[in-house]
Amino acid sequence: MSSRRASHSGSWYTDNGRALARQLDGWLGLVPDTMDKVGSLPTAGARVIIAPHAGYSYSGPCAAYAYKALDLSKAKRIFILGPSHHVALSTLALPTLTSYRTPLSDEPLPLDTELITQLFATQATRPNGSKVSFTTMTKSVDEDEHSIEMHLPYVHRLLQLQYPDAPTSEYPPLVPIMVGNTSAATEQAFGNLLAPYLADPSNAFVISSDFCHWGLRFRYTYYVPQAPKRGPSLPVSSDQLPQPGSDANSVSDRIEMVSAGHHLRQRDRIPSREPAIHEGISAFDMATMAAITTGSAKNFLDVIDRTGNTVCGRHPIGIIMAALENVTASRPADKQGRFYFLRYERSSDVEDVSDSSVSYVSAFAVL
Repeated sequence: MSSRRASHSGSWYTDNGRALARQLDGWLGLVPDTMDKVGSLPTAGARVIIAPHAGYSYSGPCAAYAYKALDLSKAKRIFILGPSHHVALSTLALPTLTSYRTPLSDEPLPLDTELITQLFATQATRPNGSKVSFTTMTKSVDEDEHSIEMHLPYVHRLLQLQYPDAPTSEYPPLVPIMVGNTSAATEQAFGNLLAPYLADPSNAFVISSDFCHWGLRFRYTYYVPQAPKRGPSLPVSSDQLPQPGSDANSVSDRIEMVSAGHHLRQRDRIPSREPAIHEGISAFDMATMAAITTGSAKNFLDVIDRTGNTVCGRHPIGIIMAALENVTASRPADKQGRFYFLRYERSSDVEDVSDSSVSYVSAFAVL
């Protein structure tokens, strides 16, 4: 049996299992049991979440909101889709290992190797009829990437709490998928391929993504002069975040407003009468969330194209939105399959072009 080591433990999060369990329990405990516009947590049928993957000191508390909502009561398998940060890839990659380790137990989390083998042998079909296949990631590539690993402790801890008497080997197995720089057509193809698994109530999906990466070091300095000068103070919870059911015109207005921005140069200064840089970041992050709540992958891709918002998990999000559209197409028009946003945080508030920040969100969808 070949296992992936917890390669980012001891740096991005603690490698002490007991301390890690206490930390995760503490963050989960800080999330309210009921939230405005959302209802009670965990949410029945919330089998899909979006959560961040930065170091836990930055994004751990925000991720807790998504994991507090996640319903694993019927889960027999857990998919985790994360973006590739280090390897150039135009398709999706599957692991070659059989288990993933975390500091929470000596025994590793099992992978669904049978399904992974089946997926590797299956081709997805793009709208033009062309085919695209999965590839594999080596152990070293797997261990270099953090976007999937940062979710393993939360998943592991929830399973420990749900199955206190079961050995780790009997937990619902994982299906980790690394997502490359995929085209919209490829995302639709893999969304359709994964749709039958998404429709199955025994499958849960974790979508790994941070939101805006702003600053010269990220080569992204988009500024929105039209942004509200007094936006919401962070952190922001569900009552102030976009949710399903918003008027289509209001979503369109949000997107139009943030589309009129421009990039700042290092020497640029923001006059005091203008919105602060971080107010603009909030505005186009909120517009991106609003587009996601519509359930339309096209709307999501449109706001990304217009603003260039550096959502690092935009391709995993694009795939799950395509899958959700496939699954809900034959269902009554309601809010099922739409993402509800629970939390929005940032590493800092940018005031100057020399500053930088990364945004984090937590969301869930019910099926």
